[in-house]
Amino acid sequence: MGSVKDLANNFRPVAPPRLIESAYTEDQHRRLLDVVRRHGPWPLILAENFTSPEEVIATTTGRIPEGVKLTWSMLLHNPVFRGYLARQGVCFHPELEDCYYNSRFLELVRRYWGAKYAEPETFLFNIQGPTPIGGPPHLDGTVFRGMTMENTPLWLLLTMAKSCLFRRWQAKKGQVIAWYYRGRIGGGFNCWPDGPEGEPLQIEAPMWGRAVVVENERMFHHGQACGPVAMRTYEGLDITSKFGVDPGTPDGWRITTGDVVNQRIPAREMRFLVHWGARVFMDFDELKITLDHTDDIGHEQAIGMLIDDMRRRGVVFEMPTDPMDDRDFVALVSQVYDIGGP
Repeated sequence: MGSVKDLANNFRPVAPPRLIESAYTEDQHRRLLDVVRRHGPWPLILAENFTSPEEVIATTTGRIPEGVKLTWSMLLHNPVFRGYLARQGVCFHPELEDCYYNSRFLELVRRYWGAKYAEPETFLFNIQGPTPIGGPPHLDGTVFRGMTMENTPLWLLLTMAKSCLFRRWQAKKGQVIAWYYRGRIGGGFNCWPDGPEGEPLQIEAPMWGRAVVVENERMFHHGQACGPVAMRTYEGLDITSKFGVDPGTPDGWRITTGDVVNQRIPAREMRFLVHWGARVFMDFDELKITLDHTDDIGHEQAIGMLIDDMRRRGVVFEMPTDPMDDRDFVALVSQVYDIGGP
């Protein structure tokens, strides 16, 4: 499939990000935040999506130094927490249905792609306190016909995307990603719409209802640091830590690990990201192939294609008995398909 540089240069969105303001009305934002407060506390993104540290590395960039065994504690310096509000066309909270089945957003992503059809897919949020910069520039998880987050680990979906071997099955997706952050330090968004060797686009605060229409599966991006530097260090976190309301204040938040309060976070320093995503279809023929499942891909075929490609590259490895859950195999493919980044 070519060099790492050749692969990386494939990652450009279908169109430049389009900035919009007032993504949600004040009433919609109030209802979104009310759901988050009532139904928390919320787990770390790492706990929500991964079963081992190696799976995390497989979705980002960078190599594991030889002889180093990853632990969760190595990855918890930038704690961001997540919850889902809807998935696969189903809204989990009736009071948010107008946010999810959003005609304005559907029209925005159809226009962004020049597509005829779109359907709401994922609706999630990220929530955090003061943190360093949002990890290395990364790509969001995509889906393929027959393989989605409902039946496939995220590390495998991201590896398939980075390998560029599976473009035939890869879904076309568009997102409206909005931010709400009152803090005065950082909190913006960096992305690379011209590829990892291009100049970054930096979207700066204020971030109150500001949003981008974008294709994040093919564009490197990350969040900017936010909040006072003195509040960006968290002691005692582990993979079970959670983010929820602080009962001691009317609008505050806190991070807890078991019964221990790791840090209290004032409302002003809470950064709230709302991620709405849709699948888009250029025409009826593309929609019909997806709905009729006439050209799906499955786990066995996908793993087989990755193994065949690694052998063509001359990679020497011992075939695991359970490649989906073998930590050494996951670590191997994360290195083979490390496409670098900005």
